[in-house]
Amino acid sequence: MEQLTHAVIVYGLPLIFVVVLLEQLGAPIPAIPVLIVGGALAVDRDLSAPRILAVAVLASVLADSIWYWLGRRQGQRILKTLCRISLSPDSCVRQTEALFDRYGMPSLLFAKFIPGFSTVAPPLAGAVGASIWIFLLYDTGGSLLWAGAGVGGGMIFHSAIDRVLALLTSIGSGAFGILGALLALFVAAKWWQRRRFYKVLRTARISVEDLAGLMRGGQNPVILDVRTSGARARDPRKLPGASVLDATQLDSRLADLPRDREIILYCT
Repeated sequence: MEQLTHAVIVYGLPLIFVVVLLEQLGAPIPAIPVLIVGGALAVDRDLSAPRILAVAVLASVLADSIWYWLGRRQGQRILKTLCRISLSPDSCVRQTEALFDRYGMPSLLFAKFIPGFSTVAPPLAGAVGASIWIFLLYDTGGSLLWAGAGVGGGMIFHSAIDRVLALLTSIGSGAFGILGALLALFVAAKWWQRRRFYKVLRTARISVEDLAGLMRGGQNPVILDVRTSGARARDPRKLPGASVLDATQLDSRLADLPRDREIILYCT
């Protein structure tokens, strides 16, 4: 932690810009600790809090604009790619699309405070064809709130942060070892959860050819389109005979589904 403080003091605004840019592009680099340290140093040193905030917002909006452009060009494909590499692929698309469908572009104001949603929201905005100016308006506001929370927290609690830095310095490399071990355990747990999810998915999945065979064979399977409304709007194609059903209604609708026919769920 002492090294982080020293790096912020030595490299200042360029370091903050690079760290925020890389994190918002998806790199596993936490930017909030850098912003908090920057805010604390703005009180105790000669760093300028407005400049820190401006640099962080600029880097954040630049990264988000790249994701917006990719979503505009690639649409659902870039969303699938993001969720394929996610540690929680089973909920990545559904939960993030549900949030965006519910709140629309204003969701960009709080997207950065929700893990996972912060990366998926900008390409979602591009995929739905949102105006670039509306996107920049809300994304700048969200980036300002997010960066302001980090810098402001560092300024408010700068004396406490100094004590924490001193404690971590006294612990030495052991503090980083503990943090690294906890992070490794978290990633390992999510990786195991991911493996279990894909194993279940592979055993439950039916190919397009097999479904077509069921339909030609007169077995009349029940096909339920459980994609979110946003996903259906971006890709309006429907499977023949499919009924639209919100995934959140599945539990309440189970009793209405026939027991003597195959039930096929078409999801994102």
